[in-house]
Amino acid sequence: MQKKTEDDEASRGYQSVALILGVTGIVGNSLAEILPLSDTPGGPWKVYGVARRSRPNWNEDHPVEYIQCDISNTAETQSKLSKLTDVTHVFYVTWASKSTEEENCEINGLMFRNVLQAVIPNASNLRHVCLQTGGKHYAGPFALVGKNIEAHDSPFTEDLPRLRFPNFYYTLEDVMFEEVAKKEGVTWSVHRPGVIFGFSPYSLMNMIVTISVYAAICKHEGVPLIFRGSKEAWNSYSIASDADLIAEHEIWACVDPNAQNEAFNIQNGDLFKWKHLWTVLAEEFGIEKYGFEEGESSVTFAEKMKDKGPVWEEIVRENQLLPNKLEQVGGWWFADLMFSVPGSVICLNKSKEHGFLGFRNSKKSFVSWIDKMKAYKVVP
Repeated sequence: MQKKTEDDEASRGYQSVALILGVTGIVGNSLAEILPLSDTPGGPWKVYGVARRSRPNWNEDHPVEYIQCDISNTAETQSKLSKLTDVTHVFYVTWASKSTEEENCEINGLMFRNVLQAVIPNASNLRHVCLQTGGKHYAGPFALVGKNIEAHDSPFTEDLPRLRFPNFYYTLEDVMFEEVAKKEGVTWSVHRPGVIFGFSPYSLMNMIVTISVYAAICKHEGVPLIFRGSKEAWNSYSIASDADLIAEHEIWACVDPNAQNEAFNIQNGDLFKWKHLWTVLAEEFGIEKYGFEEGESSVTFAEKMKDKGPVWEEIVRENQLLPNKLEQVGGWWFADLMFSVPGSVICLNKSKEHGFLGFRNSKKSFVSWIDKMKAYKVVP
């Protein structure tokens, strides 16, 4: 009772209290920047941010109460998060990666359930749970991408049925439906972005930091910036989802009654080709020779970068960058996966019909996040 009184006192003056799971991730970082702003819908917001690691220096300037917690540990999650009795909105924007999709379903389901079972019974004013998944909902698990499985044809719409394969996104939805139903009046939303353009050296799927690190290594070694992927991926239309736009979409769904208890796609609203953004990438890093080369382009990022750890350490030292190891900032597996198949498109009609009209220029988004990576000394 005393703890609840203290929380009520601490939250006085705030209209909403957010709990961000994955606050150092690619969208979590955007939420941490946007939620505390004075003009953010639903505000003023008090913000808790949860991550497994200690707080990084690039996240320290956000007015967020940082909580270090391994949410795969049930006891630790219960101990640390059950105390947050003033939470009104949960933003779940994290995930863990294992070697098989069945293992992904198990660990990610456990993590989400741990969080909801710690928060839902104890946060008396909880109003909304926001879950972020992605386009894999329509395309199948990573291991089967490009394997001619019975995936849906794009453009993907939210009413398409689930595929018949294990998918931890489905597991997360099922966990949410089950746990939210235990508390009357709590609403939910699901958000399905495409490839995300954003800022986080810690993200498992940050395309921009990965190819920026690759470009920095190419520049340092004086070699061409070769696109490593298929000709179809090079030439096809693709879409991206700006991390700030996703954060705005998730906040909108929390506060707009028209968006409650629905799943929504979210992307920038335009199309691009990697052959065009590759020119922009080369310009950003001052590389004159770049492009797609038959044969050479089929050599994967993982293969080409496997022995570049010492080169990256030299680049970090010479440019006084953040001391991240190459394996921390180079998500080669993800870039190889995304560039192995033609781009796909997700439909935005449902979001627009429900009242969300936000958009981004993908080329400008691409440049702005590269510039932020440079400003925070992640890449040179």
